[in-house]
Amino acid sequence: MAAYTAKDVSELRQRTQAGMMDCKKALEENQGNMDAAVEWLRKKGIARGENRAGRTASEGKIVAQSTADGRTGAIVELNSETDFVARNDVFGQTADRIAATLLADGTSDGTVPTAEGSALMAAKFGDTGTLGDALKEFTGKIGENIVLRRYARFGGSGAVGAYVHHNGKVGTLVELSGVTGDAGQQLARTIAEHVTAGVPTVPVAVTRDDVPAELVERERRIFTEQAATSGKPANIIEKMVGGRIDKYFKEVTLLDQPWVRDDSKTISDLVKQAGAGVSIRRFARFQIGQE
Repeated sequence: MAAYTAKDVSELRQRTQAGMMDCKKALEENQGNMDAAVEWLRKKGIARGENRAGRTASEGKIVAQSTADGRTGAIVELNSETDFVARNDVFGQTADRIAATLLADGTSDGTVPTAEGSALMAAKFGDTGTLGDALKEFTGKIGENIVLRRYARFGGSGAVGAYVHHNGKVGTLVELSGVTGDAGQQLARTIAEHVTAGVPTVPVAVTRDDVPAELVERERRIFTEQAATSGKPANIIEKMVGGRIDKYFKEVTLLDQPWVRDDSKTISDLVKQAGAGVSIRRFARFQIGQE
């Protein structure tokens, strides 16, 4: 009996854009392990990258708000089962109220990747009790499961800016240190717009040192196996892998990325132009249907 299902094959195809037979082979070779199958396809050169879309089957809306002084901001992702409900005015108003509740909560700081069981879900929300209670009641009225999936609240360092795409499906919150006022808010919003666009790819960290070690090691394994097929000497292979890792960092590190509006400049250039001491402290990017 196969260690995978047709659904697994479909998911792997979505994540890698590889052919059906290649996906089946990858799953067979890796006993149905999805992540190992992705890595196997990449080592074989069948999949260049990984499209993570489709891993969460959901619809919904992303909403961001910030305080008038631009020092604090919040972003939330509220999910529904269908896009029809996500476009409902009441659904949008509920998402706005949740963002406002989060923004006013001075005890919340950072990104919460799973809202279930969180402090925000237990917070007072209107006249219905907690936010969790309100969402259960909303679910009953709408007839669809309404879920607060994740959220983030930044503040206290300098300036915060947010950008949400006009369709409400993807948005980013950015916090800067060393700058405040209108100039800081505008720079943070500009960087948030860049991150939201996801060009050339969605960044995974602000600096190279922040890129998770396991991601770097995975790329190193893949590059090493690919380079080994060239038949070149070990010292040459080492240089080839080093070059590929450097390219990888430039692709996934926010500061190294070329600015989406002018690729002659990097995001690092924009930050430097803002003055000495200015830096990107953190960012949170949410997209409906993706991790």
